[in-house]
Amino acid sequence: MNRPLTRREYLMRATGGFAGLALADLMAESPLSEKRPHFPVKAKHCVFLFMNGGPSQVDTFDPKPALKKYHGMPYHGDAKVGSNGRAVGHLMQSPFEFKKHGQSGLEISSLFPHTAMHADDLCVIRSMHADTAAHASGCLQMNTGSIFIGKPSLGSWLSYGLGTTNQNLPGFVVMTDPRGGPIGSASNWTAGYMPAAYQGTLFRSGGSPLLDLATPEGTSDRTQRRSLDLLKSLNEEHLKLHPDETELMSRIESYELAYRMQTEAMSVVDVDSEDAATREMYGLNDKRTADFGRKCLITRKLIEKGVRFIQIYSGGGHIEDTWDGHYDCITNHTLHAGETDQPIAALIADLKRTGLWDETLLVWGGEFGRTPTSEGVGKPGRDHDWHGFSMWMAGAGVKGGQAIGATDELGFKAVEDRCHVSDLHATILHLMGIDHSRLSYLHQGLNQRLTGVEDRRVITQALA
Repeated sequence: MNRPLTRREYLMRATGGFAGLALADLMAESPLSEKRPHFPVKAKHCVFLFMNGGPSQVDTFDPKPALKKYHGMPYHGDAKVGSNGRAVGHLMQSPFEFKKHGQSGLEISSLFPHTAMHADDLCVIRSMHADTAAHASGCLQMNTGSIFIGKPSLGSWLSYGLGTTNQNLPGFVVMTDPRGGPIGSASNWTAGYMPAAYQGTLFRSGGSPLLDLATPEGTSDRTQRRSLDLLKSLNEEHLKLHPDETELMSRIESYELAYRMQTEAMSVVDVDSEDAATREMYGLNDKRTADFGRKCLITRKLIEKGVRFIQIYSGGGHIEDTWDGHYDCITNHTLHAGETDQPIAALIADLKRTGLWDETLLVWGGEFGRTPTSEGVGKPGRDHDWHGFSMWMAGAGVKGGQAIGATDELGFKAVEDRCHVSDLHATILHLMGIDHSRLSYLHQGLNQRLTGVEDRRVITQALA
């Protein structure tokens, strides 16, 4: 019979292959204890504004004058676009006006009048590309680096590599759309083969952030503490008998975290204590912007508390409940941009006001883009396009007021300075102080990485 692992051995196994960490870091009591980065960090926090469904690049951040010239004409090129065997329609110009903004003259669609006021802060990557046309696998790739289920998410990798500065809150928080979560749901914020302590914690934006978080009525703090201590001791005894159950340590930690969160998490979601001007700025008084605005305001409060990675989803459910504008991209994007534009601009302004802008990285985008053609003849919808789409970064360590790369004349595919999803991940890790090629986790005898085994690069043009 195998002997039980010592605490030192268990922790060494649980920490996998994060190269360069000191032994003291590996021996930390909590798996979320703050750890040393590979090099000085630019960003202490990352906020991923996920536009679920795939926003159209040619209607948002990638102006294509040629589409106006060829509007309504059949497409005869060789771009392999579309999904589910749907026919490629006629070329379709954007109905939204692009204007130059800021000192940089960055061109942004009329869909985002509030965000456009921060044009000089935005670094738009116009040459993104992915590996799949399907929403489920596209969301997985953007979140985990792989089109296959079961891999740790970006937030999990950051929690594993860096820990958190606040042991009373999760290191990785997720807030979904009230209309539903993305396809694949928790697979997009899973810890995969890592200990469960690194997975994302799903927060509700109203009421209690977590179900059953509050102390049961009639239960004193002393009684609750004694109950948790008993449960912890029983779990630790079980761990001695079953040392290979690595999730058990995470379960022990989750109970303790829930106990510590009871006070701090409730204060984070309390936006009623904010002044009227702040609530107005985030759009909390407008039914259209209230939900996403609340999430953005909670995000600022989470950053103040030291949370490392926060992901906010816009769009949930199916088709028109997301940015998936198959039938009418015009109405669809007007709706979803209208829900998110003011809150995002408010978050940027608020981070600057509170002095957190220089330590926070913002990332905006979806799982892929959309075709410059209509979906079918004479219809205002657009199909999926994973060969070339736009995303933007802003904040700590980012050189704003610029557009990187380019798609072809019509906007079908990335042709200049092409940036893969994994290149984006490598860049995010870099700004957070991590060398993507050295961040690994031993699983099934292999050192696994977020950015995989292929050569990936940091998008250096994006760096300040």
